[in-house]
Amino acid sequence: MADDIRHPEPEAETRFADVDDIARAVTRRHDLRRRLLLGLGGLVTVALIGIGLYWAFIGSHYVSTDNAYVGASTAQISAQVSGLVKETAVSETQPVRKGDLLVVIDPADAELAVARADAEYRQTLQRVQQYYAEESAAAAQAASRQADVERARLDFERRDRLASTGAVSDEELTAARATRDAATANLAAARQALAARRALTHGATVDNHPESLAARAALDAARLDLARTRIIAPIDGVVVQNHVQIGQKVEPGARLMGIAPLAQAYVDANFKEVQLRRMRVGQPVRLTSDLYGDGVVFHGRVAGLGGGTGSAFAIIPAQNATGNWIKVVQRVPVRITLDPSEVAAHPLRVGLSMRAVIDVSR
Repeated sequence: MADDIRHPEPEAETRFADVDDIARAVTRRHDLRRRLLLGLGGLVTVALIGIGLYWAFIGSHYVSTDNAYVGASTAQISAQVSGLVKETAVSETQPVRKGDLLVVIDPADAELAVARADAEYRQTLQRVQQYYAEESAAAAQAASRQADVERARLDFERRDRLASTGAVSDEELTAARATRDAATANLAAARQALAARRALTHGATVDNHPESLAARAALDAARLDLARTRIIAPIDGVVVQNHVQIGQKVEPGARLMGIAPLAQAYVDANFKEVQLRRMRVGQPVRLTSDLYGDGVVFHGRVAGLGGGTGSAFAIIPAQNATGNWIKVVQRVPVRITLDPSEVAAHPLRVGLSMRAVIDVSR
């Protein structure tokens, strides 16, 4: 009877134990995967909430672009008189200060022109002085003619009174009348001559006479042309695009070089049209340059927004009226002024790349 009772084999018990272990391991892995997925979902949710909060309170207050470049109102140095270049005092990339000598044009012709204009001015002064002397002479002549008229009138009146007594003949009376009329005519002519002389000097002195002023202006113009043979720097800056050489023949308007005022550098940042909605003049800007890296931060202000997109003012503007057009996000240049003290501490160069971040919440 006891032999008929069967006991499980040891191998079967082992198999059942392995199956239970595997089931528990699978369950644990499922639980772990569920917890990981829940944790990942939580992290993603927290990250999205964080991104949303960052954008709502910080990110939406700023717009940025790396399409920004340093610019400066470069002074174009041109010749104002013709002549041969006698001396060049500066070279490319050389810093200059306002008033420094840049170029000397041969002044020989200008010096001769000044001498000729000075001689003509002196001659004009003498001629104008002669006008006043002739006016005085004409006035004296008119006074003399006036005296002749008075004398002839008195002589005629005396003879006319005596004519009734027969003491004076008709011939003498006629001669006296003719003398009186001639004296009157001579007086009128003298007065006309005096008026003509006074017309040349009326309301003026020798120094401010129109002819004197014209001659002086010609002399000043000659002196100005002489001064322009020495070309000086109009601003502080660095010499750029120096094309002038000794012996070169230059004409008025010929471009010789440029001066870039690096201390007055600004930045033109080209923002997308969708970034301009809240942008205003005067908003603060933080800028970094590829030259110095993120360790040097420049501060500036929005000075103004361009009057149109870059494509609108291109040499060949886009023809958007055609049917085969493609919509492209446009960019508008924004002028940003920089802090002069920061530019002085870390000089920039025209054309350098910049990254601009504007706080549009201000």
